[in-house]
Amino acid sequence: MSALRNLSADQQVALLFVILFGLLVLASSAAALLALPERRPALQARGERLGRELQVVWVGAVVFWAAWLSGPVGSTLLFGVISFLALREYVTLVKTRRGDHRALLLAFFAVLPIQYVLVAYRNFDLFSVFIPVYVFLALAVISAVAGDPERFLERNAKIQWGIMVCVYGLSHAPALVLLDFAQHQGRGAFLLFFLVMVVAFGKIVQTKASSRLRRRPVARLIDRDFSLRAWGLGVAAGGLLGAALYWTTPFRPGQALVMATIAVAAGSLGELVMSALKRDAGVRSWGNTSSVTGAVGLLDRVAPLCFAAPVFFHSVRWYFQLKP
Repeated sequence: MSALRNLSADQQVALLFVILFGLLVLASSAAALLALPERRPALQARGERLGRELQVVWVGAVVFWAAWLSGPVGSTLLFGVISFLALREYVTLVKTRRGDHRALLLAFFAVLPIQYVLVAYRNFDLFSVFIPVYVFLALAVISAVAGDPERFLERNAKIQWGIMVCVYGLSHAPALVLLDFAQHQGRGAFLLFFLVMVVAFGKIVQTKASSRLRRRPVARLIDRDFSLRAWGLGVAAGGLLGAALYWTTPFRPGQALVMATIAVAAGSLGELVMSALKRDAGVRSWGNTSSVTGAVGLLDRVAPLCFAAPVFFHSVRWYFQLKP
């Protein structure tokens, strides 16, 4: 492990890419073979399910790769675009009224860019409170000025929640790249890689455990697959993977275990919350085949990261007493 830590950042990235994408290619090939038409129906279903689960890991790996290649500025712009698309997807599938248009324009064309500009300039103190304090108050005022009192609280809560998840939560992912550790300079993207990998791995283990264990759902009407046993196994697996990946971060093994456990727990619980929102909106997934809405299921892919990123970011910053 000391030899791995002594490698340059570029050498570590090259090693990670070789390992990560090599494993993904092998796993995806195995899933494709299982899903062949001549296989038994049970094996086909297993291969198709594995392929869908691997899509989450592929998205995370590609996002990490793009964030590393584009540097801090590029990664901030990248996640800004992802936030825009996720918020657009969210808004197309929740009910809004004409009186909400001003608030939505503010969200897309003022709140979102300002939040990511604060990230780019490492103004983490204002970045942490800009949306939950100033924006939430401003949105209520703008909606009131629109003069539409029907379901006023419900409509404002929907818009505020969409901004909180799609913009505030996701904006913490590129902020990880900009955290400055004294002996870990130039390796901020590894924190993002660490977060994405442990959250995705924990989700896969949780899904597998849920399908094999006797189901005792915690919230049957929201997600019949979410049980405490499967959730605990997923969190434990993500934590152990984090401990194994400690050499990519400024953490010691014990610190990496704790930080990964916190991130996986937050991500999986956040996905449960998003399942409740989907039930309320009357959809099974955020994806929609309609070309009018443009919803393609992006929010389903990034939902765990929307919750895990802010919890992980502030846990790391608080524990290590990092300054902007």
